Amino acid sequence: MTDLDRVIHEPARLVLMALLSGVKEADFLYLLRESGLTKGNLSSHLAKLEEVRYIDIEKTYRGKIPLTIIRLTRSGHAAFVGYRKDLDGLLGK
Repeated sequence: MTDLDRVIHEPARLVLMALLSGVKEADFLYLLRESGLTKGNLSSHLAKLEEVRYIDIEKTYRGKIPLTIIRLTRSGHAAFVGYRKDLDGLLGK
């Protein structure tokens, strides 16, 4: 169990990584809706994932409306794949 990536293993971040692993990119509102997190909690968890370079965050505009786009980085994708393999190993799959 100590081999699991502790950044990803936190339940909210695990949900975010799983959501992002299935799409090319996602906007903040999509992640907010799908994760069930509050805006503050989502922002906090995204900041942690960005700090370890698992995600890229791009702040832009759609017309005059702010738009935040989130993408998994290559290292984030590799970390998530590794996390899943480690978890499968623990579960004996």
